Amino acid sequence: MNSFGQVFRVVTYGESHGPAIGAVVDGCPAGLPLTTGDIQKEVDKRKPVSEISTARKEEDKVELLSGVFDGKTIGTPISLLVRNTNVRSEDYDAIKNIARPGHADYTYFKKYGVYDHRGGGRASGRETVARVAAGAVAKKFLAHEGVAIRGYVKSIGPVSVDAFDKKGLDKVYENDIRTIPAYADAMRKEVLKAKKDGDSLGGVVELIADIPAGLGSPVLKKLDADISSAIMGIGSVKGIEFGSGFSCSQMRGSENNDPFVLEKGNIKTKTNNSGGILGGISNGMPLVVRFAVKPTSSIGKKQDTIDFVKRKKETIEISGRHDACIAPRILPVAEAMLAIVLADHMLLKRCSTLG
Repeated sequence: MNSFGQVFRVVTYGESHGPAIGAVVDGCPAGLPLTTGDIQKEVDKRKPVSEISTARKEEDKVELLSGVFDGKTIGTPISLLVRNTNVRSEDYDAIKNIARPGHADYTYFKKYGVYDHRGGGRASGRETVARVAAGAVAKKFLAHEGVAIRGYVKSIGPVSVDAFDKKGLDKVYENDIRTIPAYADAMRKEVLKAKKDGDSLGGVVELIADIPAGLGSPVLKKLDADISSAIMGIGSVKGIEFGSGFSCSQMRGSENNDPFVLEKGNIKTKTNNSGGILGGISNGMPLVVRFAVKPTSSIGKKQDTIDFVKRKKETIEISGRHDACIAPRILPVAEAMLAIVLADHMLLKRCSTLG
């Protein structure tokens, strides 16, 4: 499947070393102010910015092909295209049929019987530029509805942001780690240490959004289920949690339950262990979701593997241009996917009640 969403729908297309990557957004309401600049601003957040990132430098210039007239959406499909201009397919020729540990080479081959080995084809992180472009449209719609998404890298390796330290959350895109500024240097040192060893590191990313109550459904379209599908659908994501998350398994009900309170006439909860979702429906408290990102699979260390065509043992040392830690560059992708889910559920809610 290459499509996502029910009312606000996104299809992405293209491969890592193909002519272009792109997305088609359908279901966006007409009349929304939207420019190429709105989309470019988000796509630029995904670009590599320092020595911790891939050396592949793409211009990532967004082309807005349809769905907008006189600066506003017109209710028709919005087509977005980003051309690939800096490919080095020869980096992958020597490992065409070699199963890279941690990658999808072998599983793609087993499913389709054919595989674009150049940069991982559609399994490459390059595909996510299309998601960020589509997510920019969703973010613009959410802004119109008064909803904003914030996020940051919560931990890399052994370095973790204190649970209550959000100072500088509005400045995370000013550092290459995409984290709370006070923690950036320590995280960067860990990434560079791993890179020097020919290795990589994983991390945890947290997203926060203030959303209205009533989004989601109680059975098969739970808001947290759709968010999980969106986030887990990003390459390298291996786990997800909401609110107190996995730590709730060590609590009593009296500790994990969120007491309801009245605050200036508004119904809220005293704590937010639920992460803003009860029974699959948002309760008006901040949505809080965290997810784990595995260490980048492409590393310079020698690893054992096989040639899956000749079916013989091989060893591999992966060259090429790769991120030593993918967590910082996944942040804008995750924000985009969360925005797509929230836009979809806000439009679904309009279909659920009269008036």
